[in-house]
Amino acid sequence: MSAGTAGAERLARAALTGIVEPGDEAGGRWLRDHGPVELLRRLTAAAPGPDEALAGASEKRLAGYRNRASAVDPARYLAAADAVGARLVCPGDGEWPSQLDDLGDARPVGLWVRGAPNLRMWALRSVAVVGARACTPYGAHMAASLGAGLAERGWVVVSGAAYGVDGAAHRGVLGAGGATVAVLACGVDVNYPRGHAELISRVAEQGLVLGELPPGSHPTPSRFVLRNRVIAALTRGTVVVEAEYRSGSLVTARGAQRLGRFTMGVPGPVTSGLSAGVHELLRGEAVLVTDAAEIVELVGGIGDLAPARRGPVLPRDLLDPVTARVLEALPGRTAADTRSVAREAGTTGDEALARLYELHSLGFVERHGDGWQLARGAARGVPPRRGGA
Repeated sequence: MSAGTAGAERLARAALTGIVEPGDEAGGRWLRDHGPVELLRRLTAAAPGPDEALAGASEKRLAGYRNRASAVDPARYLAAADAVGARLVCPGDGEWPSQLDDLGDARPVGLWVRGAPNLRMWALRSVAVVGARACTPYGAHMAASLGAGLAERGWVVVSGAAYGVDGAAHRGVLGAGGATVAVLACGVDVNYPRGHAELISRVAEQGLVLGELPPGSHPTPSRFVLRNRVIAALTRGTVVVEAEYRSGSLVTARGAQRLGRFTMGVPGPVTSGLSAGVHELLRGEAVLVTDAAEIVELVGGIGDLAPARRGPVLPRDLLDPVTARVLEALPGRTAADTRSVAREAGTTGDEALARLYELHSLGFVERHGDGWQLARGAARGVPPRRGGA
């Protein structure tokens, strides 16, 4: 491919990002069949001939495409991108994340990327953290904690820069000095939501901000939903922190499932409607996670294991099996003689007596005449402290 052809294709793709809506599979088929330069020519032709028809679209729909095509100015898009330090990354580029090709004809025409790091390299070790916009303090805390924990383990955190869980995840990463990517449903030069203008600028300085729409484009409800497929495809797995039954975060998670990516959920109170969608995911194919170590254990390589989870080790846990049986043979509130203890423990009288003296020295039992009784606290596995309160 010559440099001139490559330049023409890049210019055509820049134009098509302003014509073909994100996730438009008909546009994706035309792009696959005809290539970007020819597709743009057909959409901008003043009087297209019968041999220039585009399959699967009515005249009314084609008129809509052509009306939009008449207003695009790819040179202006590229200049606006350059003004904010952004670039257009296209399929076939060295920086293009090949996992986006899993979307088939719904693959982005191209991605406008703002920020210095290499998108392809970052995407290879990335996890999405998404969730409710109107999250609870618990949800915000968990998102920030997961973001920071993943960043400390060298993982890139991808989210949508929205209020709530998304913003908390980005802030957790930024606070830890880590790597984060914001995928927008608008142009990379548009700060949306406006309240996150400073956050988006910080992400662009420390990480990457990207989107499918050309500079200057504004979000719509459908674009938010379609943006989620990019988050799902770009990453190794998606973690949902708080989501109602009808949540865009669940769209991301289910998209990840369809693409064969890992899907995870952070549980919350069963009485919280904001956790109901997450719990529904967990009843299906999603994996329950509670911290960054458990996420990395799932999406990482061999050896990335989360630490074993167990309760505290009690002094009683350290007793050998025979001594533990003798201790268990003592009644809870009354004293017992050595013979009855031996019978309950399944051992001889001499063995039981030796073990009782051992337990007495450790503070587990007390002697009352010829009888033996549990010391206070021993039933919980913790002998009372000696020599003080």
